[in-house]
Amino acid sequence: MNAALVILLLVLLQRLGELLLASRNTAALRAQGYQEVGASHYPVIVAFHAIWLAGLFLLARDAHVNWWFIAAFVILQGLRVWVLATLGRRWTTRVMVKPGETLVASGPYKIISHPNYAVVIGEIFVLPLAFGFYAYSLIGGLINIAIVWYRISVEGKALRP
Repeated sequence: MNAALVILLLVLLQRLGELLLASRNTAALRAQGYQEVGASHYPVIVAFHAIWLAGLFLLARDAHVNWWFIAAFVILQGLRVWVLATLGRRWTTRVMVKPGETLVASGPYKIISHPNYAVVIGEIFVLPLAFGFYAYSLIGGLINIAIVWYRISVEGKALRP
C-alpha cells in the first residue's frame, strides 16, 4: 500500500468518524428542542464530499505525495479539532437552531465567524494539491465555495431573530 492510499484511507476514516459524531450530536440536539433548518441542501453537501473523496481515490492511487501540502492539511486538521472542541456537543454537519440559544463566541469563533467552513475550504483545495492535481483542486474548491456560500446564507437566515 503506497503513501497516497494510506493518506486517503485516513481521511476517509476521519470523515466517517465525523459523520458518526455529527449524527450523535444531532440526535442529542433534537432531543433538547433544536430544530434543523435548510435540510434540503444537506444531500448536496454529502454528495459533493463523497464524490470529491471518491475521485481522489480513483486518481491518486499511485500519485506522488507532496509532503508540504500534507503538512498544510495536517495543520487544517488541528484547526478542525479546535472547532470541534469549541463547539462540543453543538458541533454537527446540519444547521440546528434553538430559539434563545446564544452563539458560540469563544475559541476560533473569536477570530472568524465560520472557522469550520474556512477549514473545509482549505482542505478541498489542499488535499488534491498533495497529489499534484491542480485542476481538481481548483474545480472542486470553487464548487465547494459555492456550496459553503449557500450554506452560510442558510445559517444566517436561521440565526436572525
